[in-house]
Amino acid sequence: VISNTVSTSIGSGRISGVITALRAIIREDSLTNALQLLAHDFNACLVPYVGKRVDLPFPPAIGAALVDVRLKIDQAVQALRAIDSKDDKAKQKILRAQMLANRVIDAVDMCLTAGKSQVAFVSGTVERCSLEIAPLNVGPSMDAGVWSKRLAILASATIPLAMPSRIGLDPESIDIIDVGSPFDYENTAMLYCAKHLPEPNDPRRDNSVHDEIERLINFAGGRTLALFTTYRAMHLAADEMEKRLPFNIFRQDQLPKMALINAFSDDEQSCLFATAGFFQGVDVPGRALSLVIIDKIPFPRPDDPLLSARRDVVGKNWFNEIDIPLAATALAQASGRLIRSQNDSGVVAILDPRLATKGYGKRLGSVLPPMKRTIEIKEVQSFLQQIINAE
Repeated sequence: VISNTVSTSIGSGRISGVITALRAIIREDSLTNALQLLAHDFNACLVPYVGKRVDLPFPPAIGAALVDVRLKIDQAVQALRAIDSKDDKAKQKILRAQMLANRVIDAVDMCLTAGKSQVAFVSGTVERCSLEIAPLNVGPSMDAGVWSKRLAILASATIPLAMPSRIGLDPESIDIIDVGSPFDYENTAMLYCAKHLPEPNDPRRDNSVHDEIERLINFAGGRTLALFTTYRAMHLAADEMEKRLPFNIFRQDQLPKMALINAFSDDEQSCLFATAGFFQGVDVPGRALSLVIIDKIPFPRPDDPLLSARRDVVGKNWFNEIDIPLAATALAQASGRLIRSQNDSGVVAILDPRLATKGYGKRLGSVLPPMKRTIEIKEVQSFLQQIINAE
């Protein structure tokens, strides 16, 4: 989030927004048509780099396209300034067009002046992509804009590992307070790691994971939020569970997010299968949710262009300094979907043996709530049965 705040992007979509605003007030087709063509050409320059980093200084085609866009939008700003109107609606349209145009100019200028402390990459799709400029380290921007100017209080249920250094804070200059939780995790929740399952790169894994999911959902009597790190894994598991289980299976792409959560909450024996977008913002207290399944440790993508640039800067310790903290935060957020009120109880099941077998597993586990922990599925069955019997 902080990185996005001090980053910028420019793509054909933003240029088209300026064109629409211009056409609402300027009847000069030659100007807007020229901008439309520049937007198309700029998109074409970016297409070969979709999902990739772009060298700085920019390749000649991208640099030239940015300059062309900058000059043409500056021409549009001059045309807007020349309009003299006393009509209030027209004035509002002029101000809106000026605002959008100046924002694009600022974004282009930031791109053209990007240096070694920043990384350039292209996001989006072939049809609609954007050039992104982001800092390799948000610390200097945060120090200049916030830490050096005022006292700050940062609060969260899931404070990321190594957060102070990542956002430019001197660990010696801050106070960290853990106020605990109002929830009785030790008695109401269990963390289960399926240590016996194959690791994620094992070809036997899909079938084994599906068998495990089937067992767990049956133990819970439905009432399951199953979270996956890929759409492929989600759909494969949902396809299998629809064949094997009597419970209603909702999928992330069936309905808008809130409608889906409401449908899941209303059907107490249903299951909801989703991906990373549901690691946060899902609040289902009560009987409708007794089991959260997480298919894998949610490590960040190895090919993420911004993270790959930051890994290069960190060097050989990139896994511990970048990937582990990000995975820990995502894992804590996903696990936090289970206990939403003091009356809730249930199991978080992580179907990734690496949590129990790898050295970094303890570090990941340290950010999770203090639930009872087990690698024995019989203990999970007994715990979930106790919850059902108590209802």
